[in-house]
Amino acid sequence: MARNTLSSRFRRVDIDEFDENKFVDEQEEAAAAAGEPGPDPSEVDGLLRQYPYPARRPRLPWDMLRAFHAALRNSPVNTKNQAVKERAQGVVLKVLTNFKSSEIEQAVQSLDRNGIDLLMKYIYKGFEKPTENSSAVLLQWHEKALAVGGLGSIIRVLTARKTV
Repeated sequence: MARNTLSSRFRRVDIDEFDENKFVDEQEEAAAAAGEPGPDPSEVDGLLRQYPYPARRPRLPWDMLRAFHAALRNSPVNTKNQAVKERAQGVVLKVLTNFKSSEIEQAVQSLDRNGIDLLMKYIYKGFEKPTENSSAVLLQWHEKALAVGGLGSIIRVLTARKTV
């Protein structure tokens, strides 16, 4: 038997640290520290509504490109929160439907390979839950993205583990 049974020196491990109810995933913790993932809806809406008087100032294509890039920035690929992903999908779909069909090709050409793959992810996510007239617009975007990204883009999106 041990000499000193009243000693508590053997308790060097804090077992409360391993409590299942206190477990915080490192990815969620990093996402919370970095701010809320996903595009900023107020920024995108501000860029889309920059034209209160269309008769005075026509909509410029680079302004729509800024809204397009703002919608694709900070995508919630690494988060598991479905509400954040749904909100980001709504923001991107709003931007995609506001484009004129003549401006789509220029917008797709402004993306790099990862951007085209991300756009394809949002297109396929939009096909899962179609809204009024969204399928026709998404098909136009899909045609232009396929022309730039090729079949490899489709394969990368369909086999990716991380979704939007």
